[in-house]
Amino acid sequence: MNIGNKAWRSIWLGEDGCSVGVIDQRKLPHVFKTKTLRTWQDAADAIKSMVVRGAPLIGVTGAYGLMLALQSDATDKALNIAIKNLMATRPTAVNLRWALERMRKAVFLLPQSERAEAAKREVGLIVAEDVACCDAIGTYGLSILQKLAEDKCLKGEDLPIQILTHCNAGWLATVDWGTALAPIYKAFRKGVNLHVWVDETRPRNQGASLTSYELGCEGIPHTVIVDNAGGYLMQNNQVDLVLVGTDRTTKTGDVCNKIGTYLKALAAYDNNIPFYVALPISTIDWSIKEGLAEIPIEIRSENEVKQIPGRLLSLNGGVDIASVKLVPDFAKTFNPAFDITPARLVTAFITDKGILAATEEGLEAIYSCS
Repeated sequence: MNIGNKAWRSIWLGEDGCSVGVIDQRKLPHVFKTKTLRTWQDAADAIKSMVVRGAPLIGVTGAYGLMLALQSDATDKALNIAIKNLMATRPTAVNLRWALERMRKAVFLLPQSERAEAAKREVGLIVAEDVACCDAIGTYGLSILQKLAEDKCLKGEDLPIQILTHCNAGWLATVDWGTALAPIYKAFRKGVNLHVWVDETRPRNQGASLTSYELGCEGIPHTVIVDNAGGYLMQNNQVDLVLVGTDRTTKTGDVCNKIGTYLKALAAYDNNIPFYVALPISTIDWSIKEGLAEIPIEIRSENEVKQIPGRLLSLNGGVDIASVKLVPDFAKTFNPAFDITPARLVTAFITDKGILAATEEGLEAIYSCS
């Protein structure tokens, strides 16, 4: 996607062929910096510290991490240690497990001398597939946005379609294009008149910092709102649809996404507003049925709630990043990173295989898609 009129991906193989480059998302939107990963430990730290985040990108980073591990030690012991430690970095998103298991299968039966090169080939395939999946999600979602725009025109309304997002499900959460933002990018490039309401997404503010940054780089009209403003906008006919991503989806259609998604789904349901979830099929966990009972919810540091980072406004125009404290010293905080939206609140899934019903039967239709 575009940054300063240059096309970027969120992760890439280094020119030396044995390192990995990523965008340090902790610095955005104030500073654009890249980071080089040279070991599996670097990849694990990048995932855990949220240098990279977003379910598909976490999976790709984990796959690259295993590639890096095999470059220095291709024994079974080293392979298993790297997989175990990479898997433990983020427990909720299923893409990480999916990518690491795929990488294991690709190399496990090979001689040690062939494993590193095989891992590089496999991660290359995973990257290419991720881009193709997100491209397809964008194309299928585009049809929904075009239909909304056409309906407005038929009603004589010369107004943009209003889309509400939560968290960041753009190209920074994938290799390229994104999931929930991919249809928006495609629609904007097709000339669809649209506007995006961007939830700030506390406590890490991925909407305010990342989604707004992405949309701004593309020139897409958008407005950042506090998380609790979405219901008000829906009640006042300022939202035409809600479009979010997901970190894990059960085989029955329950959606695990960034904390606050469930509240948006309830508000959308109460106001008869479509609530779409965009995802690649690698985000579906076919081993579980009940999201609330079976998906482990990551509980993150209290400091993410107690503090907030930002850019200091200085007279000299410099870029100084600092954290400020928001709560009393004695205050306890609780920081679950995700919540569960039941399938009954989801209008449909926008996948790389098409638009599917949010039911077990609907998701199983993936297997009959061409």
